Amino acid sequence: MTYRVEFTADFFRPGTTDPVFRDIDVSALNVPGVEYGYLTEAGGEIAAGQLAHADAVVVLGPSVTAASLEGAEHLAVVARIGVGYDAVDVEACTKAGVALTITPDGVRRPVASAALTFLLALAHRLPLKDRMTREGRWGEKPDHMGIGLRGRTLGLIGMGNIGTEILTLAAPWQMLTVVCDPYADPEAVTAAGATRLGLPDLLEQADFIIICCALTPDTHHLIGADQLARMKPSAHLINIARGPIIDQAALTHALQNGLIAGAALDVFEQEPINLEDPLLDLDNVILAPHALAWTDESFRMMGESAFAGILAASKGRAPDHVVNQEVLGSTLFKEKLARCALRRTEESSR
Repeated sequence: MTYRVEFTADFFRPGTTDPVFRDIDVSALNVPGVEYGYLTEAGGEIAAGQLAHADAVVVLGPSVTAASLEGAEHLAVVARIGVGYDAVDVEACTKAGVALTITPDGVRRPVASAALTFLLALAHRLPLKDRMTREGRWGEKPDHMGIGLRGRTLGLIGMGNIGTEILTLAAPWQMLTVVCDPYADPEAVTAAGATRLGLPDLLEQADFIIICCALTPDTHHLIGADQLARMKPSAHLINIARGPIIDQAALTHALQNGLIAGAALDVFEQEPINLEDPLLDLDNVILAPHALAWTDESFRMMGESAFAGILAASKGRAPDHVVNQEVLGSTLFKEKLARCALRRTEESSR
């Protein structure tokens, strides 16, 4: 029996064997003793039994639940493409002796640059000026000045890998930078040239706020009506993390009534967003389909990161970028790694 890697069905175009993400170099798995394939059943959740023969699974969109792991006796690695893992039951993975890995190497720079793309588009009123040009409204130019960034305040909610990268990339703009992250190392904040504030103070001071924290029970609806009311009427809100961190109805109300100047969203409470959602009718919000950071570089690097962890497990070694670190000491996980290495070795020797 070989070391078996499965991909979730959303890596294929529906009803075909045509890969959606050609920049993910699957040929990295063309090594002796390893085989790979695709789950045939698409859906919002990996169904029970689909992973019965898998040693590792590469996941993009579908959820991984306790039911998904039923019967997955060989499964050692769930490799999530991306860094968000709110759709994965981490506790269930740990209990089943499964390591959950993510791919920060392929996400850090693309997502940070996507956030700053939003910031520049808002500051220079790019969507409006695009429409003005297409409609021949050149005479309105004096009425729609952009916002200079030097001396303005940039606020980050969350300062992990992506937040730190945002501060690095934004440094030449000479903005004042503040962060809200109770888990951030104070020395790292200082080294990045930022000041740590509580959320109320950050909301009141920042001209541009970028949300780049994880979605957890504590951050669900972290930004609601009360928080939006604290922001400057001239301020802009950017979300490149997860939609439910913002109360979308409250944000829509704030944008409709001029409580804040604008917003840019790559994520939504419901995805895809309902085409009847009033957010789509607003001119002071820029929207993207949870894909602004999708670049050839990003998917190439995410694939490399995920496959490196999967191949490490096939050799009996613990992968890098494991979310549930406690599983690494689990006897069950260690036994699975040993069996993975044995199967790959036996197949390679045939």
